[in-house]
Amino acid sequence: MDPRDQPSRPARRPEGFVAKGPRPAGTRGDPTLDPAEGEERSLLTGDFQLFQLVRGHRWSMDDLVTAYIARESALARWPDAVGDDATRSLACLDMGCGIGSVLLMCAWSLPRSHCTGIEAQPRSASMARRSARFNGVDDRVRVLDGDLRDPSVLTSEIADSPAPRFDLVTGTPPYFRDGEGVESTVDQRGPCRFEHRGGVEDYALSAARYLSDDGVAVLCAGSLERDRAAAGIAASGLDLIRWVEVVPRAFKAPLVDVYVLARRASAPSTVERETLVVRGLDEQWTPAFVALRDAMGIPSAPPKRR
Repeated sequence: MDPRDQPSRPARRPEGFVAKGPRPAGTRGDPTLDPAEGEERSLLTGDFQLFQLVRGHRWSMDDLVTAYIARESALARWPDAVGDDATRSLACLDMGCGIGSVLLMCAWSLPRSHCTGIEAQPRSASMARRSARFNGVDDRVRVLDGDLRDPSVLTSEIADSPAPRFDLVTGTPPYFRDGEGVESTVDQRGPCRFEHRGGVEDYALSAARYLSDDGVAVLCAGSLERDRAAAGIAASGLDLIRWVEVVPRAFKAPLVDVYVLARRASAPSTVERETLVVRGLDEQWTPAFVALRDAMGIPSAPPKRR
């Protein structure tokens, strides 16, 4: 690997680990794909890398879980769209994609699919585009500037044509209402954590607007917002088909919930409800979380100490 293509921080991987999935294209001599001052290029999933600020909004566990459940949902409906031997191309949409973590993890999991992100913060959108170029997927990953609540962002250039529909829609809304806490002044963090442009209700409505008839939407919301999430899902007209509560440590309260939604005609009659515990009582990753990391091309065991 070209030294310029290495992540900004040394990879913490077990000896002999080989990442699955597509390989990034690298910088290819393009200086704009080197981290700028205050940025780093971090490992994301497999060998894919992501531009993020050293002090700013950074990708996190809830992004990983959302992308994994989106992958599982696609695998259940379109198994030929997932993995290295994929033959099917899906149309995917990530609402409020930020720096592109969920967007690019979906592009990694679905290597023939075309993925669109919508992002209102110009700096975040620009970083997501650079990540797509570095990973060599800019021919099938695009990031649009705009507010996810604005239908015109995705309106076709052809007048009076229908809005595009997507097989897989994802979103990770901010977890706090505007004014509910002290908002960080660090670049990107405020709008990523506080609802400057809508909350879970708006994400559900937008998902309903763009979801195909047999598609699935995957939304992640804070567990303290369950009443709002339920009301927003009901108002959207979509049906809840799976509910995963994510517990960071055994016997702790859930931190986030991931909801899988579908249109009534393609939704089962019962809701699958489950709990994903990240760390057990021994403070080690649980078998379920190890399986998640493995599916997403991330080492399931820490590197050996030397």
